[in-house]
Amino acid sequence: MNPEKLLKQGILIHPEELTEGMLALLKGSGLNTLGLHPVGGKNAAESLKRLLDLQEDPAFREKLTRVRSFGMQVEYEMHALRFLVPASLFSAHPDWFREDENGRRTPDHNICASNAEALHFLQERAALLAKKLPSDSGRYYFWVDDVPHGACHCEKCRGLTPSDQALILYHAILHGVRQADPRAKLCYLAYQETMAPPENVRPEEGIFLEFAPMFRDTLTPLHDPASETNRRFLEKIPPLLGCFGREDAAVLEYWMDNSLFSGWKKPPKELTINEETIREDIAFYRRAGFSHIGSFGCYLSDDYQKLYGQPPVITYGKCFTKTE
Repeated sequence: MNPEKLLKQGILIHPEELTEGMLALLKGSGLNTLGLHPVGGKNAAESLKRLLDLQEDPAFREKLTRVRSFGMQVEYEMHALRFLVPASLFSAHPDWFREDENGRRTPDHNICASNAEALHFLQERAALLAKKLPSDSGRYYFWVDDVPHGACHCEKCRGLTPSDQALILYHAILHGVRQADPRAKLCYLAYQETMAPPENVRPEEGIFLEFAPMFRDTLTPLHDPASETNRRFLEKIPPLLGCFGREDAAVLEYWMDNSLFSGWKKPPKELTINEETIREDIAFYRRAGFSHIGSFGCYLSDDYQKLYGQPPVITYGKCFTKTE
C-alpha cells in the first residue's frame, strides 16, 4: 500500500439525510465514498432496523444508484452488536450476555466474549446482516456497542482487556460476514475504551484498523504539540498501527460531525470547520500510513440547509485534493 495514495475519501451520514439537497452536494464534492450510519447510542438496534426497512424502499435504492453514478462507493458503518444479539434473548440465554462489575449478567451492552454459543450466534447473524447490507468496497463496519463501559467481567473474561474482548467479537463477526461476502474485511474500531490495542488477542487476517478520535479538538491539527487534548489521541496511533498494521488502515474523523457539535439535538447548530486543520490532518494521516479517510457529516441535510444555507460538504471534499 502506498501511503501517499488515498483509497477512500469519504463522508458518513444518517440514512434519512440522503435527500435531494445532500445528493446535489455529494455529486460535486469530489468524494469517492458515502457511508450510511444509523444513529448509535442506546437505540442503535432500532435505528439499524429502520435502515433495513429503507433498503426495501425503491425510492431509497434509486438514491443509492445515483450516488454510485457519481463515482462513489456505498458502505455501512454502525454499532450493530445489540441488533446482532438482541436483548430479548437474555431470558433464554443469560450466559450469552456480559457480567457487570457486580457479578450480574445483564443484556445492557455487548455480550460475553468467552461464550462459544453466543459467538456462534453472533457469527450467523452477521452473515445475515451482510447479505442485507452488502458493501461496495468489501470493507465492513459492524461495530460493538456504543458505550464507554461495555466489557464482560465474568471469570473467563476478566483477564481480557476491553480491546481484547472487542477483537474476539470482531473475529466472530468477520467469520460471519465472509459467509456472505468471501472477499470481506472487517474493521476493529479504536474508539473510547477500545482505543488501546488488544494485549492478549492478535488480529486475524481480514481485520483492519479504524481509528476514531472522538472528542478531539477538530479546529487544531492532531499533531499540534500545543493541544493536550489531541496529544492524547496522537499517542495512540503508533501502538495501534503496530498491532493492526497499515494495510487498509482507516480513519473516521469528526471534522464535519455536526451531530456531535450540536449535542445530538435538533435544530442543528451552524457548522464551523477549519480547512487548514483538515488539510494538515489528512496529510499527517497519509504520512502515518492510513489509506482510508472519512469524517462523520451528520446533521447537514434539509433542516440544516433551511437554517444556514449550503453546508461545507464541497469545501470538505476539496481539502483532499489540496493535500495531494
